[in-house]
Amino acid sequence: MNHDTYDNAYIAGILGSVRSIAVLGASPKADRPSFSVMSFLMRRGYRVFPVNPGQAGKEIAGAMTYARLAELPEPVDMVDVFRSSAAIPGVANEVLAMDPLPRVVWMQLRIRDDASAARLEESGIKVVMNRCPAIEIPRLEREIGWKGPSTGG
Repeated sequence: MNHDTYDNAYIAGILGSVRSIAVLGASPKADRPSFSVMSFLMRRGYRVFPVNPGQAGKEIAGAMTYARLAELPEPVDMVDVFRSSAAIPGVANEVLAMDPLPRVVWMQLRIRDDASAARLEESGIKVVMNRCPAIEIPRLEREIGWKGPSTGG
């Protein structure tokens, strides 16, 4: 897949179909992008699981935090990644070890690894890179009238 651009239908399809999201690299600091994106997703009706080994067992934005993806209490539809591009090969390994696999791996702004994306896609996982769902959801609402999971459509 070409990850230089994404069709609105691809992004809207992903955001409209996922209900549970693991936020890998979640921060307890309210001024960090991962905290604000996680809070936004929670307000929009997504079930969110923060993942951060330094915060495991504590709450971030009211949600229990887990050390690793393998420790999540239930399967997730999407993994939203707040880690550097250099960390993505290891993240891909961790994702591919999940059972069941998530349907989507979403890499935040300035995060891209085409080789890892290809590996994930070979396993049937959709990939989005260098995008933020907290930007995409409002953009799609304006452009195509998409309202997301909290409104049922």
